[in-house]
Amino acid sequence: MKIQFIKSFALSTMALATTILFSSSCANAQKKNANQSSISQKAPKYIFYFIGDGMSSPQINMAEKAVTEEGFLDIFNSLTANKYNLQPGKLNVRQFTAAGMANTNARNRYITCSAAAATALATGNKTDINRVSMNGEATAPFKTVAEMARDNGMKVGIISSVSVDHATPACFYAHVADRNSYSQIDSFLLESNYDFFGGGFVRWDVKNHIGLDAYKKAIKDKGYKFVNSKAAFQALKPSDGKVIATIERNSTIGSNPDDSALPYNIDLGLQKTENDQIVLAEFVEKAIEMLYNDKKGFFIMTEGGKIDWADHANDAVSNVYETIALDRAIGVALEFYKKHPDETLIVLTGDHECGGLTLGFAGTGYESAFKFMKNQKISYYSFSDSVKVYSKQKQSFDFVLDKVQNYFGLGNKEIGLGLSDFEQKRLKTAYELAFERNLNNMSFQELKLYYGTYEPVTVTVTHILDNKAGVDWASFSHTALPVPVFAIGVGAEVFNGYYDNTDIPKRIMQLAQFK
Repeated sequence: MKIQFIKSFALSTMALATTILFSSSCANAQKKNANQSSISQKAPKYIFYFIGDGMSSPQINMAEKAVTEEGFLDIFNSLTANKYNLQPGKLNVRQFTAAGMANTNARNRYITCSAAAATALATGNKTDINRVSMNGEATAPFKTVAEMARDNGMKVGIISSVSVDHATPACFYAHVADRNSYSQIDSFLLESNYDFFGGGFVRWDVKNHIGLDAYKKAIKDKGYKFVNSKAAFQALKPSDGKVIATIERNSTIGSNPDDSALPYNIDLGLQKTENDQIVLAEFVEKAIEMLYNDKKGFFIMTEGGKIDWADHANDAVSNVYETIALDRAIGVALEFYKKHPDETLIVLTGDHECGGLTLGFAGTGYESAFKFMKNQKISYYSFSDSVKVYSKQKQSFDFVLDKVQNYFGLGNKEIGLGLSDFEQKRLKTAYELAFERNLNNMSFQELKLYYGTYEPVTVTVTHILDNKAGVDWASFSHTALPVPVFAIGVGAEVFNGYYDNTDIPKRIMQLAQFK
């Protein structure tokens, strides 16, 4: 395992170096074109800002390769709204006309966190870890591009697949010293006077489990309409005014972040009601309907937040589903763009890379087998919950292996996913750790190296399947890989080149002529 990890880390390091060298070589050639672009042109009236949390080039490339595999999209589309079906091998991001690359470091750390990264993307300023649109000393707020849009008369929408008070969406309306100050962030949300919040709900004071009823009352007092059913969501119309829209299961707050987020797309079939099956693309579509204003326009920020969560857990297949879900939401914006090509700007980027994802694995050499990905049926999150139940029931190792084969295909020789003695040994070690609390003389350092903070059997299963597909991970944390930037529409060419993440919102502000 140690050798495998070291090789994986080396591959990711090489990928980083290659990306930087390539980007640097392109920078000079592209910088001239970007700087020569006219900022005096007509400002875009409709601005879409998409952020893939934890998403860099490897995540996009992996999703793009997965959708070329026969049958993969059939499974994806069977779980989600048919009207947003994708065609094999056709990610919507391919339609963008401009492409760049951005650095992601925080002010006080080379590998950023989501709050510092989102502050850069929302305000054009570097800050310290955990700050939410404030300076590093936490003494002054930074004005956000969304606040500028609001102050210039535009309608504003904030959408996320995780809670709308999570670090990335929060950085577009809140100003607090600590990203975990949810009650403060949620107060900023209500005072923002933005027009649409959609996707996940809030994590209002989850530590003490108090104040939710009062917060729901405050939502109404501030003039927002709250909806959490599919029927009510679909019935929304512009005359309803300001809206906070989420799914039914998020109406109560639990201690787990997933309690206030949309379900993983791979788990949509596990949801008990259609009220919990509203996907990111539908929230974007509804936001457009609610915010469309032919006089002042709108600004909509949409985050694919669970890309990052799947990265942290090293679950490549769930990651693919989340990346595709964000791409489908982008497809909705592109359909709007095609109707308003001279008035629309769409920008897509990531806040940072996560997991050190490598499209290659030492054990498979130059070979890839993305076809194996379609055998995974549930996310690491759902399987982890099941494993905890199996552990309490004191189920046997053979019982767990049967479940692994059922949910991941591992062990099925007929489809090429037979388990080697080495792989079975890895699973047995994880089983003994999780079920028998047998540390097997394993140090804390080894535990962190092999499993991070995740359930050992689940991490081992996803690692084995990912490796068989020909992909690997170097970390359970963020990395310093630069992120791609894509754009289409009014002024899109200014996003060509290699630059800092703080330049992305600055260029949006310039194009929109925000003061």
